[in-house]
Amino acid sequence: MSEQRTIALAVAGGGYRATLYSLGALWRLDKFGLLSKLKTITGVSGGSILTGHVAAHWSDLIFNDSGISTNFREVIAEPIQEFCSKSIDIKSLAAGIFSRETIGDKLVKAFDKGLFKSALLQSIPSNGPDFIFYGTNLQTGASVSIQKKELLDYKIGRYPKPDITMAQAVGISTAFPPMLSPVTLKLDPEQWKKISLEGMSEHYDDFQLRKKVLLADGGLYDNLGLEAVWKSKKYTHVLCCDAGAPFKVLSKLKTNWIGQFMRMTSIMTDQQRGLRKRILIERFIDKKFSGTYFGISTKIANYKFDDSMTSDSPVTAELKNLRSRLAAFNEEEQGQLINWGYALADTAIRKHTPELLSNDLNIKGTWPIHEYPF
Repeated sequence: MSEQRTIALAVAGGGYRATLYSLGALWRLDKFGLLSKLKTITGVSGGSILTGHVAAHWSDLIFNDSGISTNFREVIAEPIQEFCSKSIDIKSLAAGIFSRETIGDKLVKAFDKGLFKSALLQSIPSNGPDFIFYGTNLQTGASVSIQKKELLDYKIGRYPKPDITMAQAVGISTAFPPMLSPVTLKLDPEQWKKISLEGMSEHYDDFQLRKKVLLADGGLYDNLGLEAVWKSKKYTHVLCCDAGAPFKVLSKLKTNWIGQFMRMTSIMTDQQRGLRKRILIERFIDKKFSGTYFGISTKIANYKFDDSMTSDSPVTAELKNLRSRLAAFNEEEQGQLINWGYALADTAIRKHTPELLSNDLNIKGTWPIHEYPF
């Protein structure tokens, strides 16, 4: 494989459903020898849980001569499965209602206790991919990208080397409003730097915006996590892993205020995801970069690939309807989500980006969770 190829992976949201589905997809990328070759991994909402865990444990992965990790199951998969077997959303909600801290701040503590163990954003090793976590600034309405080198809100500026924990980065990305948000960041106002481009940093002079930032789920602004990668010209390939459920057409609708508000939210979320997906596919077609998209609701038959691991079934069709909360998933649900992500990534990569694979690795995969094959 040419060393000139630069690959970005965007991991989208959907609660634990997204975490587990994208775990399967990432597992397949590893078996292809591609995980070790990724230049950038972006995470939003539930996808950021997996992204954060991989970032925190990148140095623990051992890659062989083919670029395949020999300990992915132990270092990445098993801790994620254990974490997703326990609910944290209701507990965080209950803990935050009568606290001086926000519910989002309680969510951060749950992530730290259950998965990240005080890991720091600045501890991400420099010998691996660039890891980017997406949040949304409730004050400025802007997308906020969080990575080791900087926190960026284009309406305020850049904040170099943010001194925050991995749990805070992931907690911000998953803090869906109004129930689980916001996450509060208290920053040194003097550390912010203006962005020199025209139209940027227009609110830099607002001292309060630089001092205390209220952040929520990155999916409010960019629910596929593509912002940083499709604007850049440095990637030859962009891969998008999406566990977002399709929009549901309803013949009967609750027309009270709450019912209409929930429906409005669903419509806006679906339109945002659909728009970004269309732009991504258009850029594939226009050859701005190569790549592929594998979404949880994708029918594997649509790839028209004769060597897929499985075929569509009523079971695979229902996986997109599993809950998108940060609520416990049982062993069967986990196994099916992981295997479906694995199978779709297997077909998508071998169909659309075979140039990324050496001949000896371009072979049909085998089920990572062998108890739940399709």
